Amino acid sequence: MAEHTFKAKLHRWWRRVAGHDEALLVSDLPEHLQDKQYDSRIVLRLLSYVRPYMREMIIAIILIGVVTLAALAVPYIIAQILDKAIAKGDVALLLRLVAAFVGVNLISWFARSGQIVAMVGAGQDSIYQIRRALFERLQQHSLSFFDHADVGVLISRLTSDVNALQDLVTWAVIGTAADMFTLVGIVIAMLSLDVYLSLLTFAVLPIMFVLTLLWRVRARNRWRKVRYYHGRMLGYIEENIQGVRVVQAYTREDLNLKKFVEEVNFRFNQAQGNAARLSALFFPGVDFLGSLAIALVIGFGGTAVLGQQITPGVLVAFTLYIGRFFDPIRDLAERYNTLQAAMAAGERLFNLLDRPLAVESKPGAPEMPPIRGEVVFEHVNFAYNPELPILHDINLHVRPGELVALVGPTGSGKSSLVKLLNRSYDIQSGRLLIDGHDVRDVDLASQRRQMGIVLQETFLFRGSVAENIRYGRLDATQAEIERAARAVGAHEFIVNLIDGYETHVEEGGANLSVGQRQLLAFARALLADPRILILDEATSSIDTQTEKLIQDAMDVLLEGRTAFVIAHRLSTIVRADQILVLSGGRIIERGTHEELLAQRGEYYNLYTMGFMAVPLDEGVAG
Repeated sequence: MAEHTFKAKLHRWWRRVAGHDEALLVSDLPEHLQDKQYDSRIVLRLLSYVRPYMREMIIAIILIGVVTLAALAVPYIIAQILDKAIAKGDVALLLRLVAAFVGVNLISWFARSGQIVAMVGAGQDSIYQIRRALFERLQQHSLSFFDHADVGVLISRLTSDVNALQDLVTWAVIGTAADMFTLVGIVIAMLSLDVYLSLLTFAVLPIMFVLTLLWRVRARNRWRKVRYYHGRMLGYIEENIQGVRVVQAYTREDLNLKKFVEEVNFRFNQAQGNAARLSALFFPGVDFLGSLAIALVIGFGGTAVLGQQITPGVLVAFTLYIGRFFDPIRDLAERYNTLQAAMAAGERLFNLLDRPLAVESKPGAPEMPPIRGEVVFEHVNFAYNPELPILHDINLHVRPGELVALVGPTGSGKSSLVKLLNRSYDIQSGRLLIDGHDVRDVDLASQRRQMGIVLQETFLFRGSVAENIRYGRLDATQAEIERAARAVGAHEFIVNLIDGYETHVEEGGANLSVGQRQLLAFARALLADPRILILDEATSSIDTQTEKLIQDAMDVLLEGRTAFVIAHRLSTIVRADQILVLSGGRIIERGTHEELLAQRGEYYNLYTMGFMAVPLDEGVAG
């Protein structure tokens, strides 16, 4: 019974080490990640970032040669000490050889220090350029990209994947060269000392080759799974941190923890465990083969020493060389992990860099001239998914300075329509003109610089209050910042903050109220002075006094600008030059407040059902 239990445990251990219990992990691993081998295209692409720092790389390789020669000289010096100094009692020679031993190690020390400085310098600088290119590309992508992107995975690209490339460039490339130099040098040194003992040492290499081959095939997939589930875990953690208020509001803490423990973290932990168990089998195996080679050499070499065929110094030097012979083999096997990590990371990073932009300027597109604010939609159709159209045959003409209010039920297409104005998305058919210019034919940045957006969910960045107001116009003076804040009624609450305009804003503006954040957004938009303004004026969850401040701020902000407002307040709707009633992605009614009430259509129904908010001091019109 005990024997049966032991065999069962041994069988389960072997299945885990050999990877037979990985079906759960493979089941939801994307196909393109399951078997990625060495790809010369990725390496060549990576080398393009390293090429500007080739001088540092060459210096590092030269210093590697110095370090290798110094390392090879040490066993030889020890052999001379034993055979020529100690055996013959030559004290003067002993002192010279000891001095040479110290000198060689000093040279190795300085050369290795220089090598590391050169490697790290080249690696860090090239990775700096890759990270910069990635961040720049992410900034260029349109909202359609981020609609489907996993934030945790994107963060993993900029951190874990970039670090994997950094390990390759900084350590693995030069380290591999060092290992190859060392291997070749040791083989030459061993053969020069004794061919017979060298062949004995090489006898274990076929076993080493088979072991390395088996390990390499399995290690590739296991470490890829580790990186994949690491990205999944980061995404889940980020999602729960961002949505912590909802999590706590619906008391989902226990359920989310259970999912994290039993699924997300479990799979990542299982992937890491499988990779670690494989390493636990391989690397001790390499050490054992090294010990076996040393045992063979000592056994046969000791007999040769006793028969006076070789000297004791040669046997000691040979044993030292064997100890160093297997170190680079072990290092090369470990660097294979680094190479595979870099292959998978490089593939993902370069795919991200090469992914076409859904919205971008045409090559050579002219800049949008200063605009007056005329907007024309001509038979515009739009869909996030081609199979599910959102906007249908939108026709609209807005004169400069007009206020357009968009009303309609949730999902009617209001937000989609205003997102087209600043080309957050591109239309599928029709034309969208600003001052007669098709927005797809002008430089995207020059268009967006002349437009402003204030959303219901105001986003503030880490930094001071002043920096957040200045966000859209970096050359603004302090006086201009304060003037904009006063105009929208934000100055009073700002000066009452701990450090006034220099008060630090926490991530997302968490240390400010909803109303305060919205007033800062108004000040930011006013300072940027856009000719076309997009505004979601919802003022839920704020008190009446703050709502009055926001309404006054909005009056200042809208003055003299072409504005598209997703309107929730009757005061805004009443004074709009055009009210567009949307339903099912179509404009079903348009006109002024009085005209639409007189039609007694959908707008009238929305109004009489209280769909539009009516503050207490406005009364009921119509």
